[in-house]
Amino acid sequence: MRILVINSGSSSIKFVLYQMEMENATRLLSGLIERIGQTNCTTLFRQHSSTGEISEQPSTCPSIDHAAGLNTIMDYLQSKLGSLNSIDAIGHRVVHGGETFKSPTLITDDVIAGISTMIPLAPLHNPANLAGIQAMISRCPQIPNVAIFDTAFFHTLPQYAYRYALPDELCQSHHLRRFGFHGISHQHVAQTAADILEQPLDTLRIISLHLGNGASAAAIHHGNCIDTSMGMTPLEGLIMGTRGGDIDPGVLLYLIKQNNMSSDDVDTLLNQHSGLKGICGVNDMRDIHNLANEGNKQARLAIDMFCYRICKYIGAYAVALGGLDALVFTAGIGENDPNIRYTICSRLSMLGIALDKTQNETQNGNREINSPDSLVKVLVIAGDEELEIARQTVRLIVRNT
Repeated sequence: MRILVINSGSSSIKFVLYQMEMENATRLLSGLIERIGQTNCTTLFRQHSSTGEISEQPSTCPSIDHAAGLNTIMDYLQSKLGSLNSIDAIGHRVVHGGETFKSPTLITDDVIAGISTMIPLAPLHNPANLAGIQAMISRCPQIPNVAIFDTAFFHTLPQYAYRYALPDELCQSHHLRRFGFHGISHQHVAQTAADILEQPLDTLRIISLHLGNGASAAAIHHGNCIDTSMGMTPLEGLIMGTRGGDIDPGVLLYLIKQNNMSSDDVDTLLNQHSGLKGICGVNDMRDIHNLANEGNKQARLAIDMFCYRICKYIGAYAVALGGLDALVFTAGIGENDPNIRYTICSRLSMLGIALDKTQNETQNGNREINSPDSLVKVLVIAGDEELEIARQTVRLIVRNT
């Protein structure tokens, strides 16, 4: 079965075409269009051979919107496949499914309308996700399209974990609750961790850390997520590249009253000028390390705050899980920054966590990095949301045939 995965973001579009044999996947074609809507838009298409070789086709293009970008992708796929009819299904990442969509869903007009109602909860992402869906339906109306929701993994949260301590009527009428994000990533790494450890997922207590420009933690008990750091929006929780995570709401009330800030001003502050960038002026962890090594005290503070906040969540989630079997690092920082992993794990000896220095500093794919005497397994797992989307898409298509 050939499954096309479309991940249509606010300023980029990723795609992967897989040959699927149930859970086993082989990449055939993949690519990325970046800087959509800008004059320096770029494309990179890849063809994957059966021997593991990859041929790349980079190019630049004039400013295009999502619809034109998706047509460019489909033209490329058609040139390689001969016919788009050889694609059996298309899986789409959709960031926010609200309380309505709790599992992979075959896309219909009603589903599109439902995703549209979630736009106020994800104004940057759901419109881009919908653009990908509508472009694919327009171009290939005969191919089933499936929505995989980033929030769906968190519908197993108990009410005491997802509920906010606000008046019940307000929570009910405005759907105020913790939704969580990065769910596709957390779900993928949890199952991959179980595979690496050769243990059933439904026997494990896992904390997964998705650490990139956006960052979140998830507590996964026997395959079900029971808590997560992001909330109704992606602003809550860990310190991120430009988002500050947890903050006393009174700080915002104070700024509104004393600094004459509007709601738009606060929105910009929280989403674009806080987090690591707010602390030290830059949001890329690689640049922050360089500044810290040069003696920049604010950069050193940013690293310390970033790691300290993560450790607080790990401690809380170890209690929520009733113990811990595995700690998993994924995403750009989680996969590629041994210094951050070391700084975090060095604070966690009371949980029985100990790292193997060599494994931690070696870049060799999915692996255990804990020492032999560690009571908790510590793993680094490459994020692969596209593969998880493909697998969930196949399961839904097989169930419906």
